[in-house]
Amino acid sequence: MANAFVAAFEILSFGAIIVLIVLGLGIIASMMGIFNFAQGEFVLLGAYITYLAYAKGMPIWAGMVAAPFVVGALGFALEALIIRRFYAAPIVAMLGTYALGLIIRESVRGLIGGFYLTVPEPIGGSIDIGAMHISAWRFTIIVITLLVMAGCYLLLSRTSFGLRMRATLENPSLARASGISTPLMYGATFAFGSALAGLAGALIVPVFSLYADLGLRFLIQGFVAVMVGGVGSFIGPVAGAGVIGTLSAALPWVMAPVVADVLVFVLAIVFIKFRPQGLIAGKGV
Repeated sequence: MANAFVAAFEILSFGAIIVLIVLGLGIIASMMGIFNFAQGEFVLLGAYITYLAYAKGMPIWAGMVAAPFVVGALGFALEALIIRRFYAAPIVAMLGTYALGLIIRESVRGLIGGFYLTVPEPIGGSIDIGAMHISAWRFTIIVITLLVMAGCYLLLSRTSFGLRMRATLENPSLARASGISTPLMYGATFAFGSALAGLAGALIVPVFSLYADLGLRFLIQGFVAVMVGGVGSFIGPVAGAGVIGTLSAALPWVMAPVVADVLVFVLAIVFIKFRPQGLIAGKGV
């Protein structure tokens, strides 16, 4: 019973990590119509900023708080300077984000080399439930993920910013005619999605350490999760992240991790083949 509980907790915590990463990717894909293939590197940047704060003797929490703001500001600048020029050609825009991600990844590699750098958990120890022991930091990640999900949903569905964002998604021409600055909304959306990736990187670096290819570990899983969940809504990618995160964490308990990864992707491909619109299709929140 204790082993089953610990396994369930590990699955839930890994699923929360995938949800954190997919939130930003899904918002950009759903609201802007492009896949940001630099999202994994934005996760890497969030992790690097957290490590940098720790290495400079600052509190780890300072780096974790700064990471989403710094990465979001970078995302806003990159969208305005580069990505905005290619919206008419989504394939070119996606290739542009891939190139940006490659530049970011290799820049970080040049700074840290091929090392794995560790950051201690801000909340150490474990939570004891009878004879069971669960990581206090992984539990914190789950709580933060739930709070971020709720905050994102309320922001998109209950605020004027969310209304303008959804209006720009539904009909950019009508939104411009209504006085909405669509370039500003695109920039803000991209920055918001980037900031979420930075937050994800900051939270997971104590779990997975910092290395140059950290973002690649999650980018493909995030991409598959968005496709399984469905592009065009906030809930779709989150649902896809729950499915992919659960499978990715659960299957290695019963089979070799490499076989589990392959099986997850095969199942996702089969699902997308028969339901290309994803679990939850349609635009909106």
